[in-house]
Formats: sequence, C-alpha cells, structure tokens
Amino acid sequence: MSIQILIKKGVKVEFVKENLSFSGEASPMSMLLISVMGSFAEFERSTIRERQREGIEIFLKKEGKFKGRQESLTPSQIITLRQRAAAGESKTSIAKDFKLSRNAVYEYLARHAKEPLPEQKL
Repeated sequence: MSIQILIKKGVKVEFVKENLSFSGEASPMSMLLISVMGSFAEFERSTIRERQREGIEIFLKKEGKFKGRQESLTPSQIITLRQRAAAGESKTSIAKDFKLSRNAVYEYLARHAKEPLPEQKL
C-alpha cells in the first residue's frame, strides 16, 4: 500500500530519520516530496538488485557454484519440440505434451532457433 493511500485515509506517516511527517491535510508540496522520496527508494532498490546480480555473475560463476537455471527438457526433447513446431503443430498442444507453458515453448524455440535441426527419418 502506498503512503499516499495511507495519508488519504487519515494516517499520519512519520519519517524519524529525516524528521518529516505527513498527515491527511497534506499540501501539494508535501505530496511532491513523498513522490520524490518514493522514486528514490525505487531507484535505490533497483541499483541494489543490479549489484547483487553482478556479484552472482562475477564471483559465483567464476567458481562454478552458480550456473543458473537448468533446462527442464533434454536435448532430444528440445529437438522433438522444434521439429513439431516446424511441422506446424500448435504451440498449445506441444506445451501440453511436454508439460510446459506456451511461453516456455516459445522461449525454447527462440533460444535454439539458430541450431540446425537434424533431418527426420521417414
């Protein structure tokens, strides 16, 4: 729930460290200040997450401890999925057979699009 909703409901919000307080009779200037503070908080959280992601990539991947999410299909299943899609079968039926979401089928197709498909034996 946002601070602005709380203020509109009559809740008094105080930021002790910054020595700021906002109540139901907030002025346009105080509402601007709340918006700016919220934007900075979102920016800071995004920066923290980005640094965390970079740390995982740099340290853990170098040590081989973090490899990311493993694919749920085997290489032969991926080939079958791609062949069925290339033959014009609906993505929904393919997803159902492999117990995947349709989005996952599209992701597999995009991720492996540049790989050549083996020729099918008749």
